[in-house]
Amino acid sequence: MTFGLRGNGNKGPFPTILKKQSPGYHGTYGVERLEKYQPGGYHPISIGDVFQERYRVVHKLCYGTYSTTWLCRDEKSDMYVAVKVGTGDSNHQEAAVLDLLNNTPPSLSKHPGRRMIPLIQDRFVLHGPNGTHPCYVTTPARCSVSGSKDGSYKRLFQADTARSLVAQLVLAVEYTHAAGVVHGDLHLGNALLRLPADFDRLSIEELYQRYGTPTTEPVVRLDNRPLQANVPPTAILPMWLGKPCEEFSASEVQLLLTDFGEAYSPSTENRRESRTPLAFAPPEARFEPERNLSFSSDIWTLACAIWLILGQRPLFEDILATQDDITAEQVDVLGKLPLEWWEKWNEKHEYFSEEGEPNQDRDVRFWDNRFEAHIQRPRRKAGITEFDREEKIAVIDMLRSMLSFKPEARLTAQDVLQCSWMVNWALPEYEKMCLVVLTEPNPNARSAVQGVYY
Repeated sequence: MTFGLRGNGNKGPFPTILKKQSPGYHGTYGVERLEKYQPGGYHPISIGDVFQERYRVVHKLCYGTYSTTWLCRDEKSDMYVAVKVGTGDSNHQEAAVLDLLNNTPPSLSKHPGRRMIPLIQDRFVLHGPNGTHPCYVTTPARCSVSGSKDGSYKRLFQADTARSLVAQLVLAVEYTHAAGVVHGDLHLGNALLRLPADFDRLSIEELYQRYGTPTTEPVVRLDNRPLQANVPPTAILPMWLGKPCEEFSASEVQLLLTDFGEAYSPSTENRRESRTPLAFAPPEARFEPERNLSFSSDIWTLACAIWLILGQRPLFEDILATQDDITAEQVDVLGKLPLEWWEKWNEKHEYFSEEGEPNQDRDVRFWDNRFEAHIQRPRRKAGITEFDREEKIAVIDMLRSMLSFKPEARLTAQDVLQCSWMVNWALPEYEKMCLVVLTEPNPNARSAVQGVYY
């Protein structure tokens, strides 16, 4: 659930594949679950619809469990916007968090991370056959970081681009933490890349010429009975505005951190369940379920995201993985669990001896093995710059300190900004990007990077 353009429209990296989607409808692969067009679910929307007498629907950007997001032309400002339309049973949590982050105290007004948080330009509600739907308007994005990797066979950013992206993600997280907010769902699907500065100059016709007209398929019930009024007549595949990750230069990647639907303030709300993807979830959520999660849980997931920006594969392999598989991977990389956690883990003998030694039938890979297999070797094979030994050591030192099993032992986001790798490699690449963008004639591009020095 993001503003990201990570779908597979007719110009995306994936082919359109028709298949039976549900017991209720024939559908198109890559669209929202059509059964959710029911009371409390999605609002039916078609290309050409106009919201608030100004936002004309041009294409679908993406969908999530609790929303669909649409590219619209604002006929008042003559600019493109993203309109996120919540389900009938969704709440206003995300908009409230964004309001908080957009209206922080003066002490944070010049923090560079503030520029990486979407600005709500407008909000309204839609009343329809499935209920009352909260909507808000923000800047559209080009694609998510994960979408750009999914659109690539190489799945690797250039080294300088990766460094700049990591710097921006850390700055964005540090800003949200300084504002008292835990993101709660950090992964690369929620890290978006801004559109080119000249995107608004495209007319709707030029947009379709460049990126393709909407790909639609009729919505048909399996029993062939007529559709009810609360179901759209056509299913629309999300559009693709991105490109393969290796094609992004460092000067192109301006990040937006989005999807604050799981965000919370630890000072006012207790959260014990991690809602991040399994391979990104902090271990305390499993072994100390009675303990409130806080900023340190974001640091764990941030470290996993950093690794995946730098490399081709996740630090903890998640393909067909169970919770126990992930825990074993974590022990392989980080060492034995704290004693009280180790004693709670009933399935540990499937992977380790009582002393913590790996079972002989297991393929165990430590930091160096994973750095080589996930980052360096794929870069050599793809003809993309590797990281030298000094930088590798600095990266691993930083990630080790972010991935301490015990939450209280992890670095804070502010500590991460002071790490050697951030100071000597990542932040300088971000600052170079800012200097390039600041020379552009387009004021919208320049405004996105004001206040870089913090």
